[in-house]
Amino acid sequence: MNIVRKLCAAAAAASVVIAAGCSGSAPAQTETQQTGENAQTQESASREVNVTSDTLYVKKVEGLAEDFILGADISSVLALEKSGVKFYDYDGNENDLFDTLAQSGVNYVRVRVWNDPYDGSGNGYGGGNCDIDAACEIGKRAADAGLKLLVDFHYSDFWADPGKQMCPKAWVGMEIEEKKQALYEYTKDCLAKLKAAGADVGMVQLGNETNGKMCGEKIWMNIYYLMAEGSRAVREELPDALVAVHFTNPESKDNMLKYASKLAYYDLDYDVFASSYYPYWHGTLDNLTAVLGEISQTYGKKVMVAETSYAYTLDDGDGSGNSIGDVVNYEKPYPFTVQGQSRELRDIVEAVTNVGDSGIGVFWWEPAWLPVPGESWEERSALWEKYGSGWASSFAAEYDPDDAGIYYGGSSWENQAMFDFSGKPLESLKTWALVRTGNEIAPTVDALMDAEITVKLGEQIKLPETVSAVNTDGSSEQVAVEWESADLDAWTNGEPANYNLSGKAGGMEAVCRVHMVDANYAENYSFEDEDRSMWTIENISDKTTQIDYQKKALDAVTGDYALHFWGENGTEFRAYETVTGLPAGKYTLTASIQGGIDSGDTEQDIYIFAYAHPADDSGTMQAAMQTAHAELSGYAHWQEPKVRDITVNEGEAVTIGVYVKAGNSSWGTIDDFLLNPQKG
Repeated sequence: MNIVRKLCAAAAAASVVIAAGCSGSAPAQTETQQTGENAQTQESASREVNVTSDTLYVKKVEGLAEDFILGADISSVLALEKSGVKFYDYDGNENDLFDTLAQSGVNYVRVRVWNDPYDGSGNGYGGGNCDIDAACEIGKRAADAGLKLLVDFHYSDFWADPGKQMCPKAWVGMEIEEKKQALYEYTKDCLAKLKAAGADVGMVQLGNETNGKMCGEKIWMNIYYLMAEGSRAVREELPDALVAVHFTNPESKDNMLKYASKLAYYDLDYDVFASSYYPYWHGTLDNLTAVLGEISQTYGKKVMVAETSYAYTLDDGDGSGNSIGDVVNYEKPYPFTVQGQSRELRDIVEAVTNVGDSGIGVFWWEPAWLPVPGESWEERSALWEKYGSGWASSFAAEYDPDDAGIYYGGSSWENQAMFDFSGKPLESLKTWALVRTGNEIAPTVDALMDAEITVKLGEQIKLPETVSAVNTDGSSEQVAVEWESADLDAWTNGEPANYNLSGKAGGMEAVCRVHMVDANYAENYSFEDEDRSMWTIENISDKTTQIDYQKKALDAVTGDYALHFWGENGTEFRAYETVTGLPAGKYTLTASIQGGIDSGDTEQDIYIFAYAHPADDSGTMQAAMQTAHAELSGYAHWQEPKVRDITVNEGEAVTIGVYVKAGNSSWGTIDDFLLNPQKG
C-alpha cells in the first residue's frame, strides 16, 4: 500500500452501544446507597452510549469482559472548574465532565484523598486540594453520571509516590500503635462520609505507589500494620468494596514480586494488586502482562493498572512546563498524536485483559487536567494559588520544601489529557467505548518518525534517503524524503555537536537528528551489541547483589542498554576492556555514571581508569594508572568523569574501565565509555 497517497475510507465508522458503568460482578450497593438521591444514579447507569468516529482506528480487544473497569482519575476537576475551566461534548456544547466521560465509555472514576492539604491559614497545597470533602463531591457527581468510584488514600497531606511517602502533619511523632489507630479511624470516617454523600464506592486503595514506604514508614512490618488497619476499616464500613494495594515500576519484575510476597508473608487482607504503567519508563506491555499474571497466579489476587497516560502533543498549554516535553529522556513507543494516544490506551487494555479473568481494569491518570484560563503566566498563577488547580502552590512549601516549595506551578499533564486545551474532547477519548467492538477503518498516515544518525568527525555524512511513516493502525512503511540544504562539510570538520536537519516526506515535516562525535576506540562502548565478551566484570568478593546489562533507555545515555548494578549490602566491582590497534598519541577517556545510595551511607569510592601497556601483555592494574572520580548523586544525575593525557606509544594497548565501591542499597548505571584521540 502506498501510504503517502490519501486513502478513502473502506468502512463506515463503528457505532458502539454499551451500558455506562455496567459491572456484572461488581459489589452490590448497600440499602443506603440505593435510596434517596441515588435513584438518579440507577437511572444514569442504564444510559446507552453511542460512539462513532470517522478518523480513529481502534482494533477490537478480544475477550474484554463486560465488567472490565475503564477508568479515569479526575481528582483535579473541582479546582479546575473553580478556576474557570470548561468542558464540552463532541458537538462543541458545554457539558459536565462526568457526563462526557460516561458518554465515551468510561465506567469508573478514581479520586486521590490527602489528609490535610492546607496550611495553617487554610491555603491549599494545590494538586486539586484533594481532601475528603472534595472526594465526596466528586464521588456524588460520579454516581449521578452512573460511574463507580475508586478511593485512592495517599495517607499523606500531599503527593505520595516512591520518592515521597511523608506522614500527615497530624500524625507526626506517633508511635506505630498510635498511628495504626489514627489511620483506621481516619479511613473509616472518610468512607462513612463518602457513603453518606451518595458515592458508589467500588474499590478502596491503601496508599499510592508504596514501593517499600508508606505514611512515613520504611519497615515492611509497619507498612503492613498500617495497610491492615486500612483494610479493616474498609471491610467494616463498605464490606462489598474491593481493597487494593498500589505499586509501580513493573519493569523491575523482581521488585514487584517482592512486594507481593511481602504482603503474602504478612497475610494482608486485600483483593487487588495494582500497578502504575507509563510506557515512557515502565518497559514493555508483554512484561507488564507477565508480571501481573505471575502475581495473580501465585497469590490469587485480581490485578489492574491504576495509572497510565500518553501524550498526544508536545505543546505546552500554560507555560508551566510538562512532565513529557521536548527533552527526550523517555521512551516513545507511539507517535505523539491523538491516534498514538488512542493506541496506547487500547494496547494497555489488551495487556491487562491478556492476564485472564483476574485482569480487571485500567485507569487513565488525569485525562482532564487542563490549563486554566489567562493571558499571562501571572494570571494563571493567581488561579493556581487561589484554587489549587496547578500541580502545587507556593503554600506547599511548609510540607514539601525541597520539591513543591521550589517548583510549584501549573499543570504538567495537559498534553497527556484527552481533551484539548480549550476543554473539547479528543477523538482518543472514544477509545474507551471503541475497544469493545473496534473501529477498523482504512488506515492513513499518522506521523513520521525522526531519523537519527551518528557520524564520526572527519567522515562523510550520508543522510538517509527514507524515513519511517507510522499509520493509524500502527503499521509502518519507508517514505522517500528530501532534506533541506546544509553545510555538511562544516559539520564533519567542526567540533562534536548535535544538529537537526528538516525535510519533507509525503507532504509532512521530517527531521533528521545528526550526532557528530569524536572517533571512539572503545569497543561496544555503550553495550548495545549482543556480543559483550570484550568486557570483563569482576564482582569483588561477590558483594554486589546484581550486575547486568540492563535494557532500559531511560537509564542509558546512548541506545537502550547500560551496565546496571545494585547492592543490597553494599557494592564493589570493576568492569574493564583492553583496546588494541591504537595509533600512537594521546587519548581522553570519558564515561557516564548515575545512581544513588538509598541507605544514606555517604562513603563511596568510584572512578574510571585507564593505563597503557604492551599489546601482548595486559599487565596489572597498577598504581600508575590514571583515574577520574565520580559520585552517585541521585537518579538521572549523570556525571562524566574524564581522564586526560593517556599516552599510548607505538604497539601499546590501553585497558579502560570503572571501579565502584558504595554502601548498602547502592544502585546505578554506567554507559558510554569514550576513548577519543586528544586534540592539541
